[in-house]
Parts: sequence; C-alpha cells; structure tokens
Amino acid sequence: MDRFLCASILFFSYIFWRSLQPVDIVAVHQRNNFSDVLVNNFPFTDKRKVNWWLDNKDKLKEKYDIPNPASYGLFTIVIWKFGEGYKEAGKYDRMCFEDMKEKRNCIDKNVLFIISNDRNNDMLFVGDNGTYRLNKNGEITKLKRESD
Repeated sequence: MDRFLCASILFFSYIFWRSLQPVDIVAVHQRNNFSDVLVNNFPFTDKRKVNWWLDNKDKLKEKYDIPNPASYGLFTIVIWKFGEGYKEAGKYDRMCFEDMKEKRNCIDKNVLFIISNDRNNDMLFVGDNGTYRLNKNGEITKLKRESD
C-alpha cells in the first residue's frame, strides 16, 4: 500500500508540475490554409487546450500569421508534439515539411489538437475526448458523434 501511495503522489506531482510548464512553440510550418504548429509541454486536457488557444490566438496571429484562411475563408491548424525533434523521412508514419530543405525535416505523427473553422465561421476544436464548437456568442459545446 505504501508503494502505491508513493507512486500516486509522484504521478500527481509530475502532472501538476507539467501543468505549470509554459507551452513551447518550436516551429510553425505553412501549407496554404493549413498551419502546422510544433510544440512541447502542451496541456493534457481538452479544456486546457481550448483555453490555451483562446489565450494565445492573438499572439499566434501576430507572430506567425496563423490562422491563414484560404480565399473561401476556411483554415486548419494542427498542433503536433515536437518530441524528439526533426528526423529523416525513413519511417512510414512521419509528417514531413516541404518548406525545409534539410534531410531531417520530419516529425513522428503525434497530433495533440486541431483547430479549424466552419462555413458559419464558428471555431471547431478536436481534442482527445471529442470535438467542440465555439460559436459567435462565446459558447463552447461538445458535438455529439453520429454513433452516440
């Protein structure tokens, strides 16, 4: 029982410590109206991910010009875990960035969060536990899956 208690305390201490670490934006890559943001220390929960976006969207627009909508208005931002850094293409499940000329221009595919908009210009967030809509009134609702 003591080992379980110690392990639990260590685990929750680590989670708490990680939640206090700022998000580190390592790089941003653009492909038309798609933006790939490579990060470390991204929040764990969908709620914190949405809040991070809401708190940082103006900074991201100013510094990286994202989102960058297409002429018809739609955009997608994918937040990727940077993890161990850039790697060569070799492995089958890697995301490679054509705007980099180096051989090491790929990352392991580990999507953390997706932000996009719809034709009504409502924001959509795809997290680990579902898809959420932020409407123009500032209300966030979880969308039901067709199988629900």
